[in-house]
Amino acid sequence: MSTSADAYPGQRLGLPATGKGSVARLPRRILGLAIDWTAAVVISIAFFDYDPLATLAVFAAIHILFVPTMGGSPGHRIAGMRLQLEGGGWTGVWRPIVRTLLLVLLIPAVVWDPDQRGLHDRAARTILVRA
Repeated sequence: MSTSADAYPGQRLGLPATGKGSVARLPRRILGLAIDWTAAVVISIAFFDYDPLATLAVFAAIHILFVPTMGGSPGHRIAGMRLQLEGGGWTGVWRPIVRTLLLVLLIPAVVWDPDQRGLHDRAARTILVRA
């Protein structure tokens, strides 16, 4: 049994320390978020005269539509990540909705557990891993 000193994010969930299937680290997450947010802003400018609430709604729609169909948002996929259930596999439809609603509240996304999962991922029982 390992101690917390030699543990790595995702070890408790049976994920590898590095490479495919390991917990996606902060730089990838920031890149994915930046890509998704930029897309939402561009769509908001084009169709909603850059309304901040429309931007947030577009961002949420991107996640709700693409996570169950592509395994992650466009930003996740471009940054080399995918969203899966804790034990692996497809997230289904309702989990991305719950995760996204909590994500747009921001607070759950910045409070992490030792496996680097935000509260939004813990509530949905999902984890963002390297693809």
